[in-house]
Amino acid sequence: MLDIFLKGGWLMLPILFCSLISIGLFLDRIFHLHRAQIKQDDFLNGIFNIMNRGNIAEAISICNKTPGPIANLTRTALLHADDTQENIIKKLNQTGLEEIPRLEKNLTGILTIALISPMLGLLGTFVGLLDLFMLIEANAPLMHIGQLSNGLWKALITSIAGLCVSIPSLVGYHYLLSRIERITISMDYSISEIIYFLNNEWLKKENYDD
Repeated sequence: MLDIFLKGGWLMLPILFCSLISIGLFLDRIFHLHRAQIKQDDFLNGIFNIMNRGNIAEAISICNKTPGPIANLTRTALLHADDTQENIIKKLNQTGLEEIPRLEKNLTGILTIALISPMLGLLGTFVGLLDLFMLIEANAPLMHIGQLSNGLWKALITSIAGLCVSIPSLVGYHYLLSRIERITISMDYSISEIIYFLNNEWLKKENYDD
């Protein structure tokens, strides 16, 4: 394997570097999105039960300890529970917009690697062909087929390596996008549930206590 890598020439180094970065960014995003994606129904029901007992401080404390955008949205709603519905929705939308860049962080890096890796492979192919033609010109008309192998190896290996980095990176990028889309759907669902609770059950309870 090392012998094949070396035959690819110096352009194999940036391709290898791109692959390591892509793997690192993908694992970082997977870990972050795994922590961000919680069971929103169980979480919200637990928060609502605590709120119904009148313990807002405990509910906010649980939100602070729970990672992810849904917990942050819930915390924002609880901190502004006494505001008007319009202000609560405005604060929730603002918090939601702030959460999206956190979810999408480093995705552009993975996409960039998926796009430039085949370009590096193609560049390696051209470099290999250039070496090949220079060798043919220098040794013509007496040329042995074995002398052509170095340029051919470089041309083939770099292209294959670039595609081997690009394809998984592109697949990983779209997989992460699908995870983020599911989380944003959960965020929208959570916002509607929080608004309904604050404007119905919580408001009724506050009026009853008064």
